[in-house]
Amino acid sequence: QSQLVESGGGLVQPGGSLRLSCADSGFTLDYYAVGWFRQAPGKGREGISCITRSDGATYYANSVKGRFTISRDNAKNTVYLQMNSLNPEDTAVYYCAVRRSRSRIWSPLLESSYDYWGQGTQVTVSS
Repeated sequence: QSQLVESGGGLVQPGGSLRLSCADSGFTLDYYAVGWFRQAPGKGREGISCITRSDGATYYANSVKGRFTISRDNAKNTVYLQMNSLNPEDTAVYYCAVRRSRSRIWSPLLESSYDYWGQGTQVTVSS
């Protein structure tokens, strides 16, 4: 059974960078997509990036486009989110999620498109 684990969060100053990792301890390679989401205090969960397995297509929310980059390392069964030019509005708990079921409506940044979720990692951008 899959268990997604996010890592790489922490405290960073405005303008700084972090790289988040999403690893699957029970990785079976039978996923269709991996997404990154975030939830800031008092706000709903926001889809920010996605990468598909079939062709490596990537998707980004406007709020992070040009600053964040999603990538994958199939040999390590890990998906990364490189975050640059961070600002206080990026402060949130970041989650990765995996889509394994085709029965769900598919939209790359839609929360309900994903089946399995990690526990999240906190990212705080502050001086």
